[in-house]
Amino acid sequence: MTPHQHQFKMIPNYLKLKCSGKRYGLILLFTLLVACSEPTIYKLEGSAQGTSYHISYWADVPVNEKEVEALVKSQFDSIDKTLSNYRPDSTIEVFNSTETMESQEVGSEIVSLVRTAKTVFTASHGCYDLTIKPLFELWGFRRDKLSIPDDASITKLLAQIGMEKLEIVDETHLRKKELKLKVDLSSIAQGYSVGRISDILEQQGIVNYLVEIGGELKTRGQKPDAQAWRIAVERPLPGEQVMQKIMSMPKEQPIAVMTSGTYRHYFDNEGKRYSHILDARTGRPVSHDLVSVTVIHENPTIADAWSTALLCMGPKDGMAAANLEKIPALFIVQQDKELVESRSEPLTTLDILTIH
Repeated sequence: MTPHQHQFKMIPNYLKLKCSGKRYGLILLFTLLVACSEPTIYKLEGSAQGTSYHISYWADVPVNEKEVEALVKSQFDSIDKTLSNYRPDSTIEVFNSTETMESQEVGSEIVSLVRTAKTVFTASHGCYDLTIKPLFELWGFRRDKLSIPDDASITKLLAQIGMEKLEIVDETHLRKKELKLKVDLSSIAQGYSVGRISDILEQQGIVNYLVEIGGELKTRGQKPDAQAWRIAVERPLPGEQVMQKIMSMPKEQPIAVMTSGTYRHYFDNEGKRYSHILDARTGRPVSHDLVSVTVIHENPTIADAWSTALLCMGPKDGMAAANLEKIPALFIVQQDKELVESRSEPLTTLDILTIH
């Protein structure tokens, strides 16, 4: 993923986010500077995980801003060393490059993420799968250069992937049941990172914050003027950066908003569009007309995985899964030039936030 640079405007403009990986400019954040008599909103921003991050927080008690910044950067470094698929010395890449079916120690973080992913894998009937890394490489998405494979190449790789080929041995060990198995954590790592950075803030006594990484975010509390944090889902059409929906976040409890879309990262070839969202069951890019799924959940890791899974499944099967698994989700389907929204039943009955 290639880092993007962003302008973070606080007065009283909004933040436009162009994301890399599986998220692409899906969230716009609203923030407003407050009067001098009110608590200071501290801001952190930078590049991490191939994208940008922006953090806003404030507290009623004195805050050591430099200490918070150091802790945040240390956490990013730790996550990168563990989860990054783009550095050969990361824990997950060492696991990927070791061709053995013996138990390997990967640590509790990776095992926990795999455990969550396995649950979503089962509920999505295999559409969501962390082991499709070789397929991304086959189709050229890792190199950003489309390479349409033949059926034989796809069939060969499909025999080497599958979450059922990845065994959880214990709380810190995984085992491959296929020597060439490789795990890609990008569809869940940003949500996990949002959660970990939020934890850092809360450990410092900060309970009013907005944490955003690559368009994925979590909020808690409110702004100093007692107004709710407000975000917006971007209109999911290529070349556009306008608002589709505005959400006023709840003040009483933390909540995460994760969006996956097909409209930012794709290839056009001979009149056909190839999405970066691959269906692990077919080994091919999805071909349905669902262009965006936004999941609202208290757990950012779960929300991240489910936003990808529901997008992969498509509008009909995705909606059925969201209703069955009680996932609050906003679906946007493109029909010609028209965008059609629908909400899962859990989102329809969700009364902790307002969607305009």
